[in-house]
Amino acid sequence: MTEIAEKLAFYFQFPFVRYAMTVGVLIALCSSLLGVTLVLKRFSFIGDGLSHVAFGAVAIAAAMDLTNSFLLVLPVTVICAVLLLRTGQNTKIKGDAAIAMISVGALAVGYLIMNLFSKSSNLSGDVCATLFGSTSILTLTLTEVWLCIALSVSVIAVFLLFYHKIFSVTFDEDFSAATGGRAKTHNLVLAVIIAVVIVLAMNLVGALLISALIIFPALSAMRVFKSFKSVTVCSVIISVTCAVIGIIVAITAGTPVGSTIAAVDIAGFFIFSAVGFTARRFRNT
Repeated sequence: MTEIAEKLAFYFQFPFVRYAMTVGVLIALCSSLLGVTLVLKRFSFIGDGLSHVAFGAVAIAAAMDLTNSFLLVLPVTVICAVLLLRTGQNTKIKGDAAIAMISVGALAVGYLIMNLFSKSSNLSGDVCATLFGSTSILTLTLTEVWLCIALSVSVIAVFLLFYHKIFSVTFDEDFSAATGGRAKTHNLVLAVIIAVVIVLAMNLVGALLISALIIFPALSAMRVFKSFKSVTVCSVIISVTCAVIGIIVAITAGTPVGSTIAAVDIAGFFIFSAVGFTARRFRNT
């Protein structure tokens, strides 16, 4: 145990490790805030849809030789989040079908562009790193860290500011609209926030594993708690804890950061499921 502590102390002397931990915690925090709402609205896989859109945008940015792909990926993902929301409200195209359309289409087009215009000698490595995460979280610059902090603080501030509105549209969107609430506007704000979180999370866990940060903490908290506020707070604690553990394990053991965090989230889900099952059995006896 002492050896592990000494090893961690040694690693945390390096700025890139501290940067990775800061960004990882902020991304986990933002993802868990939105996860509860998405799970309750049965819109969990919007993370997958938008992450594939972000993958397509990354491919386009690479083909255009953009030095900062973030400038293209963020606006494209936000626009698609808005379109996804509008399309999902269309009675002819339901929400799950809209997500599938955008998800598969963006993934196919992105991979096609990477094959046609890629200037890299390791195309398969680039695709794998984008989809499943890479060591880019460990090579963040101070500017990228501050950008992530600014966007994360903005997401948290908007969530807190619109907390009651988000609560309203989460449980009964029609009632919220009937009582004078601007449900469409609040859904639009929610879609934009989700898009920002997806773009931030790509560096941490990759395009295909983003849903793990969104879904598992929320589902874990729901195994034990029932109220919206309690589930949200618990989800944040679980997500941040799993992110910290995952990053520490990845750094010390040399495992992929994204899949390690996802595996810790899965383990947390089983632990909370067992706790919830035990608590229910105890109450019923």
